[in-house]
Amino acid sequence: MFDTFVIVDWSAANQPKTGADSVWMCCVDTNSERLVNPPTRLAAREILADWLAAAHAAGRRVLLGFDFPFGYPAGFAARLGLRGPAWRAVWDEIATSIEDDARNRNNRFAVAADFNRRISGGAFPFWGSPAALAGPNLGIKHHRQHEELGLAERRLIDLYVPATQPCWKLLGTGSVGGQALTGIPVARVLRDDPRWAATARVWPCETGLRPPDPDMKLVMAEIYPSLWRIRPAAGEPKDAAQVRDLARFLAGRHRAGELPRLFKADPGLSAAQRAVVEGEEAWTLGVTVPRPGRLPLDDAAPCDTAGLRDALAPE
Repeated sequence: MFDTFVIVDWSAANQPKTGADSVWMCCVDTNSERLVNPPTRLAAREILADWLAAAHAAGRRVLLGFDFPFGYPAGFAARLGLRGPAWRAVWDEIATSIEDDARNRNNRFAVAADFNRRISGGAFPFWGSPAALAGPNLGIKHHRQHEELGLAERRLIDLYVPATQPCWKLLGTGSVGGQALTGIPVARVLRDDPRWAATARVWPCETGLRPPDPDMKLVMAEIYPSLWRIRPAAGEPKDAAQVRDLARFLAGRHRAGELPRLFKADPGLSAAQRAVVEGEEAWTLGVTVPRPGRLPLDDAAPCDTAGLRDALAPE
């Protein structure tokens, strides 16, 4: 399926940063393995573009995984008044709203506050602001208003992996909301690069919940490294071990002929659920049944989750 596997652990840091809790990226192909820790998101984007350009020139197929949500709960695009395919309309709106400079200074909290204003006229659905930036349209603490105001806290895939944090959370441990707001613009730039845009696709929004077609030379997917049990070496940042080991794992599944099944998601999804996933919410690569715990990287077999599967079954 693929010749090159690139895994990215993203960061929404407000200044250049390396080491723990920063951007880590690993590229594994048939001839080499590269692990890098760029200090800024701009540097990360430039390195990724170089890797993709080299693979494209050599005729190699690339699987590129980012560890932030590719979509938001169903209804987000409509509440913002966006038109067109929901997932892509949200990507475009975020990319044209976010400002992120060469020193990692960005306006993600202001963008989230503006989205809240447009959706609710208040501080919903995003939450988690530094005290200095809090205001009527973005609060410091969780507002607990998702059920009341009609926009789910979690996507369907987040119910399958309960350890994940909601994409509305912008600050604190596991604040994937900030990673998505700063990461989606980078994913969009790489997806639309004119050098390979014609054969690039975002899974599953442009491919469906199935293995990508052979003519797709670049496939981008949402990943969740914490789905797998990683064992860092002594003194090694967990993020570094995660991207390296997951890239190696996917390359190994490819060699064993087992990679296609990781693209199929849960075969028990209803037609309506699949439409929501493919059209708006996206999915996490490798999740084929609900995952209450982490899997060892040498074991991709489903775990016993019958009770949770029943709870998630369509009515």
